[in-house]
Amino acid sequence: MSPTHNQLPLFVDLDGTLIKSDLSVESLLCLLKRNPLYMLVLPLWLLKGLAHLKQKIAERVDLDTSRLIVNEEFMAYLRQQKERGRSLTLISASNQKYVDAVAAQSGLFTRSIGSSDSDNLKGRHKLARIEELTGKQAFAYAGNSAADIPLWQAATEVIKVNCSADLFRANGSSQSELQFDSPAPWLPQLWRAMRPHQWLKNGLIFVPLILAHRINELPLAFAALLAFFSFSLCASSVYLLNDLLDLDSDRRHATKCSRPLAAGTLPLVTALLAAPLLLLLAFAVAALLPIAFLQALFAYWLLTLLYSVYLKSVFLLDVVTLGLLYTQRLIAGAAVVGVIASPWLLAFSFCMFLGLALVKRVTEVQDASGEDSVPGRAYKPSQRSLLTITGVSANFVAVLVFAFYIYAPETTALYSSPTILWGVCVLLLILLIRLWHHAIAGKLHHDPILFAVSDLPSQVLTGLMFVVLWLAI
Repeated sequence: MSPTHNQLPLFVDLDGTLIKSDLSVESLLCLLKRNPLYMLVLPLWLLKGLAHLKQKIAERVDLDTSRLIVNEEFMAYLRQQKERGRSLTLISASNQKYVDAVAAQSGLFTRSIGSSDSDNLKGRHKLARIEELTGKQAFAYAGNSAADIPLWQAATEVIKVNCSADLFRANGSSQSELQFDSPAPWLPQLWRAMRPHQWLKNGLIFVPLILAHRINELPLAFAALLAFFSFSLCASSVYLLNDLLDLDSDRRHATKCSRPLAAGTLPLVTALLAAPLLLLLAFAVAALLPIAFLQALFAYWLLTLLYSVYLKSVFLLDVVTLGLLYTQRLIAGAAVVGVIASPWLLAFSFCMFLGLALVKRVTEVQDASGEDSVPGRAYKPSQRSLLTITGVSANFVAVLVFAFYIYAPETTALYSSPTILWGVCVLLLILLIRLWHHAIAGKLHHDPILFAVSDLPSQVLTGLMFVVLWLAI
């Protein structure tokens, strides 16, 4: 008498099926974040096979499996099957170390089987192991990728989890098929992960053109527009890389846990492919512009890369880097239109954005008041006062620099009524006081730029500043 489907031993894939992530990719990213020089060793390990590579990485990297995002609908089904006494086996191409950790965390599986130093359990290799365990008797299999098609074809019961539409339609066993956790469309999730709202920061590229009073020259305006898109594509490439390297800390963060990669709504492999592609597109656009802009873009990318890999975890050096990155946008904008960025403008930019970066850190330490430190950062709640004083001071210096700029020779040459620019100082001071008031009161969004864009009084103050600049011309 053949067993019913509920009696069949159920073999469950891990990456993408039980969880939304891929532990082989995650462990590789953790290794490279710890020391990028491992990139030189990886090819040597790979020469001995993919299983050997995974083993070497697992020997050096521990993963926190307690915060992995699971496919909830399928997990509920497994709990139900466990309660009914069904035999559940977790079997994965990920290294045995990680498979054991996830199995122990879930408490659902009687066995956990992963790749060893010599055996990469994927596709037909996994099928051979299952047939060895079952004596080629009937079994059920749950998977999510094209590599699972041979297992579905051999299984008596097919379970498809978190599959693309094409894989949901792929041929498996015709005897029985269950489907769980349809994935979100990847393109909108990739767009979210690219953070297009952050492209507003690249509007700084237009500032040198505006301050030089040459915005009406269409060739220069078009060149600045190309530079804007080049910087935006480069920034999105780095955002994806940053999120890939920060998966663990983002999952522990109050708001960053909803980012597509941390939440598991965007596959890691998609982001790994998109990041270099966006970077190539950015430099392809930059190649149409003056060489000075290409150099500025490369310096920006290199600094952001250093920030993502190391500088972001260094106390105060991270916010100094952010101030420099904003200022680099102005340097790039000046390079596009062939003007020299004023030292006053660069000093103002650095102090202003250093203060705004510290606003963000103040809000983060407030949200982490119940923890020892901010996840992924070198800041503690006890440092809130220091960060506030430093940030307010930096923004006050920015206003002071602008006040000195009013009487600079290059200013009097550009404006017919430079004294009117004092109105900008007053409006800017009001805007910054409002920003810091919201930050100290715990009412500020994590990103002060987004706050300024979405807050009506801030929009009015910013608009009035542009009016004052126009009146001063």
